[in-house]
Amino acid sequence: MIARPDPVVKVGLLGLGTVGSGVVKILNAHRAELEERAGCRLPLHRIADQDLTRPREGLDLKSLPLVPDAATVLDDPAVQIVIELLGGLEPARSFILRAFQSGKHVVTANKALLAHHGAELFDEARRWGVMFGFEAAVAGGIPLIRSIKEGLAANRILSVHGIVNGTSNYILTMMTEEGRDFAEVLKEAQAKGYAEADPTLDIEGLDSAHKLQILATLAFRTSVDLKDIYTEGIRGVTRQDIAYAAELGYRIKLLAIAKASDGRLEIRVHPTMIPASSPLAAVSGVFNAVFITGDAVGDLMFYGRGAGQMPTASAVWSDVLEIARSLAHGVSSHSVELPSIAARPLPLQPMDEIRCPYYLRVMALDRPGVLAQVSGILGKHNISIASLIQKGRAAAEAVPVVMMIHTAREQDMRHALAEIDKLPVVAGKTVSIRVEGGDL
Repeated sequence: MIARPDPVVKVGLLGLGTVGSGVVKILNAHRAELEERAGCRLPLHRIADQDLTRPREGLDLKSLPLVPDAATVLDDPAVQIVIELLGGLEPARSFILRAFQSGKHVVTANKALLAHHGAELFDEARRWGVMFGFEAAVAGGIPLIRSIKEGLAANRILSVHGIVNGTSNYILTMMTEEGRDFAEVLKEAQAKGYAEADPTLDIEGLDSAHKLQILATLAFRTSVDLKDIYTEGIRGVTRQDIAYAAELGYRIKLLAIAKASDGRLEIRVHPTMIPASSPLAAVSGVFNAVFITGDAVGDLMFYGRGAGQMPTASAVWSDVLEIARSLAHGVSSHSVELPSIAARPLPLQPMDEIRCPYYLRVMALDRPGVLAQVSGILGKHNISIASLIQKGRAAAEAVPVVMMIHTAREQDMRHALAEIDKLPVVAGKTVSIRVEGGDL
């Protein structure tokens, strides 16, 4: 009996940066296992990168099929799967569309591109009948996308929330554990490579918003525009508020939150106080963790490294293997399911209508009647105080008055704070942090 030759699925790679190098390293280290699982041979046929000489740690560049331009990969009829690891919006978007039009299947780790142009890319993939994998776009090596698309397909998702940015989590962890200032820890994070030279995307919550947009679109089958996600970063979090949170039994984390509430979808990213007993409170350093609640399965928690060369490259290969297996065995081209919008998508809940408990820190002069003035304004806006701490006494200087507030409406809280900050006895802007969990 003559043995049939193994099928061959040729792969092209755009970008030999950090994650691209990881993709090559995994293939070099585990080729036999990967090809066995895919049921075909997986030659890396072309690798496009503008810099063909810069050393990549752990790789022998002379042994790689390097080319200087993406067109060589995109126009090669032998390439069946294109891995896009360029990052940014352009030319990545144009390259992916060009690959689709050439009948090539695509795998990407580009969260910003999906957050901005996901709907267009999904539509074009359907139009050209190609597969499009993006497991690596959210939470690095954590298999979150596939779990939502496939593992939880029998569920109506009720909520998705968690820590999806390792840089911000590292900064808040160090501020909490060592009592240090934001600026000092950010500088250290940059020195260690946990934060970029320009950390804006991470510390202003934008990276988390990109990931939440992708997760919410999948989990709730609702089209979410990035501009509709309320986004607030961690720059304003102080070690003083972290210390008060700890005293009250809470931790401060940058959370991405999406949940179905009263027939609407609320979606937001902001610093959040959570009970110290919560599993999310124990997620430290650069790690990520996401809670998903389904109506059938209940609560699930996904935890692991949300970024980095090898975890992200691992997620890239999970998509490549699924697509290659489909191609090698003639399975339907949509085995990598693309997101779809429900027949009745959830309308978005305006941020002003969100209801949650709050932490407030008012810097007030220690004068008779100050608390009465503050509590009177809160009461006028249907806001009630759950507990109160007043620190220190100083005749001439402002002292912190810390309050935990029962569940209140966002719009009412904003109006109340605007009035409180205008009081002559209040020095500076009142700090407010939303609270999730607990019994307030």
